[in-house]
Amino acid sequence: MGRLVLMTDGLGFYAVTDEIRAWAKTLSLKDGLLTLFVRHTSASITIQENADPTVLQDLKKALSSLAPENGGWLHAHEGPDDMPAHIKTMLTGVSLQIPVVDGEIDLGTWQGVYLIEHRRAPHRRSMTLHYLGT
Repeated sequence: MGRLVLMTDGLGFYAVTDEIRAWAKTLSLKDGLLTLFVRHTSASITIQENADPTVLQDLKKALSSLAPENGGWLHAHEGPDDMPAHIKTMLTGVSLQIPVVDGEIDLGTWQGVYLIEHRRAPHRRSMTLHYLGT
């Protein structure tokens, strides 16, 4: 088991594929399943397109329209971006499972793993990595 600690600059998608691959290499993995778990309620994780940055811009826009800051939310004592962050996390999720084949995480050609920061302010985010296999 391992842990990645990531510093965000605020709202956005942060590529973490390279960090996950580097961690996996230290364990000499063979075949199994890697679980990633983000330990927060206002940040999440996803696998998405890693070639065209406009995809991430459009996803950020879509999430903002699904959970706008001016949505009249009751939970607002941590700021107007907090409740929308919780909704976005619920929609995108805090865990992923990725197969490991022949020692490599088995992502498709255009797939990358991203931590999604749903708050405007910079945050220190923590992700637990757990491998089950040979």
